[in-house]
Amino acid sequence: MNTIIKYFCFFFLLSATGFAQQGANPVAVEPGVSLALASSRSAAISNIQYKLHFTIPAEQTAPIKSTESIDFKLSKLIYLQIDFRKNADHIKRVLVNGKTISIDFQAEHILVKQEYLKVGANHIEIGFIAGNESLNRNKDFLYALFVPDHARTVFPCFDQPDLKAKFLLSLTVPTDWQVMANAVKKDSFEHGSSTTYHFDNSDKLPTYLFSFTAGKYTLINREMKNNKMEFLHRETDSAKIKLSVDSVFVAHRDAIDFLEDWTAIKYPFQKVGFVSIPDFQFGGMEHPGEVQYKASALFLDQGATKDQFISRSNLISHETAHMWFGDLVTMKWFNDVWMKEVFANFMADKVTEKLMGKSTFDLKFLQDHYPAAYGVDRTLGANPIRQQLDNLQEAGSMYGNIIYHKAPIMMRQLELLMGKQNFQQGIREYLKKYSYSNATWNDLIAILSKYSKSDLHSWNKVWVNEPGRPVFSYDIKYNGDKISDLSLNQSSEMGQPRVWPQSFTVKLVYPTASKILVVDAKLAKTDLIEAIGLPKPKYILFNANGAGYGLFPIDKEMMANLYDLADPLERASAYINAYENMLSGKSTKPKELLAVFLQGLSVEKNEMNLRLITGYLTNIYWTFLTAEARNAMYESMEKTIWNAMEQQQTQNNKKILFNAYQNVYLSADAGKRMYNIWLKQTAPNGIKLLEDDYSALALTLALKTDTANAILKDQLARTKNEDRKNRLIYLMPALSLDVRERNNFFNGLKDRKNRQKEAWVTTALSYLHHPIRQKTSIHYLKESLDLLLEIQKTGDIFFPQSWLAAIFSSYNNKEANAVVQDFLKSHPNYNPKLKDKILQTTDNLRRAQVIVH
Repeated sequence: MNTIIKYFCFFFLLSATGFAQQGANPVAVEPGVSLALASSRSAAISNIQYKLHFTIPAEQTAPIKSTESIDFKLSKLIYLQIDFRKNADHIKRVLVNGKTISIDFQAEHILVKQEYLKVGANHIEIGFIAGNESLNRNKDFLYALFVPDHARTVFPCFDQPDLKAKFLLSLTVPTDWQVMANAVKKDSFEHGSSTTYHFDNSDKLPTYLFSFTAGKYTLINREMKNNKMEFLHRETDSAKIKLSVDSVFVAHRDAIDFLEDWTAIKYPFQKVGFVSIPDFQFGGMEHPGEVQYKASALFLDQGATKDQFISRSNLISHETAHMWFGDLVTMKWFNDVWMKEVFANFMADKVTEKLMGKSTFDLKFLQDHYPAAYGVDRTLGANPIRQQLDNLQEAGSMYGNIIYHKAPIMMRQLELLMGKQNFQQGIREYLKKYSYSNATWNDLIAILSKYSKSDLHSWNKVWVNEPGRPVFSYDIKYNGDKISDLSLNQSSEMGQPRVWPQSFTVKLVYPTASKILVVDAKLAKTDLIEAIGLPKPKYILFNANGAGYGLFPIDKEMMANLYDLADPLERASAYINAYENMLSGKSTKPKELLAVFLQGLSVEKNEMNLRLITGYLTNIYWTFLTAEARNAMYESMEKTIWNAMEQQQTQNNKKILFNAYQNVYLSADAGKRMYNIWLKQTAPNGIKLLEDDYSALALTLALKTDTANAILKDQLARTKNEDRKNRLIYLMPALSLDVRERNNFFNGLKDRKNRQKEAWVTTALSYLHHPIRQKTSIHYLKESLDLLLEIQKTGDIFFPQSWLAAIFSSYNNKEANAVVQDFLKSHPNYNPKLKDKILQTTDNLRRAQVIVH
């Protein structure tokens, strides 16, 4: 066969099986939702109305029989692709404009030829069996979670964010179940052991925000300032219910009030509703009318710390902010998914600032965002805030700490650059212009540029479109005892030279006074003119107000006087910078910094700061010390922490240190002490421990005990809540003293059905790969990497990252590092975004090869 004939035969075959015809422009029929398909559909399709009915049986594994109609308008005829990521046997019938057609199903799409369609109004009916995975089916409840592209795993749809639609939903469920969805319940009808609920037509939503839940819940209704609110939960602890329910409603009211005022737009959806879900995959998910929350984030007990209460308020404010940022105005394509997250975090922080004061806000902002952002931006896998996305099936890998934590830092700097009033005016115009529609980051920058004299496009290039952080250095000269010159220089930590325009402060500290200098760093070198002629300082604290982003110099004299800094924000900035410098290998060694943080346990009185340094010291202890160094110091470290706990005055601070002690203890005496606390349920003086605390302690005891015992079985018998019982049952094999049982647990994770509760999986993996168990668990590493593509394909958006972090975060040896390097070398064409996740989560392992001795 000659070359020309081969070419035409190949082209004919490709055309017949691989393309859907759209006029003269073919759109490939391929898995997922490609940018080309999304663009072609959004250019032709409008006015979408879904009508969906799901019949949900009580039996968890029984099929969910479903029907659907899709009404829409076409501006031109296209070869229609309807997304459905299930096997063809899930599709029972397809009618198009009143005519039953043969089912043409290819590469996750139902195909409808042009001959069955018409310009103008079209009507499609589909009978199908709903997919289970993204309905998160449990024994007696389920919840739909479709972000970012999982709606198509449950029902046929146009699964892209810029084809917003209305959803008319009805559900048939067991009669003793409650239901909640985006829209208001219209009516219900009982028939035998089932009840059918009809909902009003929803507001205009993208498919990823359509959602519902059904199951054995408790329903609470409240009216808060003219907003009717409904709340579903499964909590059984009466003390938690009493302590938490009112606060949850109030936090939603306060967040709505603030956001209505700041945006000048009333709450934009027909209802306010939220549901508390045990072991939910995320902290929350912002479906209008049916916000889903992790139960443990909402229901706090009497032992909760101040930080937990602030975090709950912040989480509720975050999800509420999404009603305007992401839900009212939605990104056009998921490469701009970060926009909804940056605004949700940014606005939640503003709510926190109003409710809790500027000093608490500044400290929380620093601690929440900077360490997490640095944790990615310092790595070889650092990604920019705005990323390229060719197919929505890769959208889950866009999520991470850069969009959740670097982006709010960037936005704060943008607000400083523009001024608060100009920034607010620009955002109000953006929300008004694109309400119930879609917009891009470039659309927003175009509007904000009208309110700023700065070149926002150049600023945007380095902050948004490129990864990494700056490294600052300084030059200081003296004329006698006076400063003759002081300048700061910034350079890129990796890659090409760049400048991050930003503002922060430098503090010159003297024996009896201090001087704050404001730095406006717009160039590679910034001269601090104000410093000229000032006396020689005792030491310099760089980034004193914690607003600057990057790696800052460490003054050794400052480290020696660290706990003399009166401002908690200044101390927090110094703690973070000291840890980052240790990781860079530029200053303090791990063991030296550990000693500094141990010194602070009794003198640091600020609760958030104490949590920060205990987190750092436990991380250094397990990840940046050799086993020999750890064994040589654990008894003295246990004693230091316990003594500091007794010296601290507040209950919350004592509990933070008790948790740190529980984390690090290794001695037999400490083990006996903790066992007696668990057995007798008698907490140390001044500390309140409740059921969740004793459950966590039981897990720790099981991990650190090398003799057979019945601790976990006894704890299971003590546990009353059914959801918490199931979690404990799941974790027990991962903590078994029998290596064969742990092997069986890990091998079971290769089957997707054993990974359904992702929060349980990552908790189990953290115990399985604890340094105490690494000699027997290191052989899981290669297989864990081999599973990553499957994890990404079948899991929710954060699962690939949390899977890797739970496995690799505490390894520091050469063997583990070799597994990672060999995997990367043997997969040169590996999925780039997943490769970045590997590089991000193994960065401490990589650095440990240099700084651990």
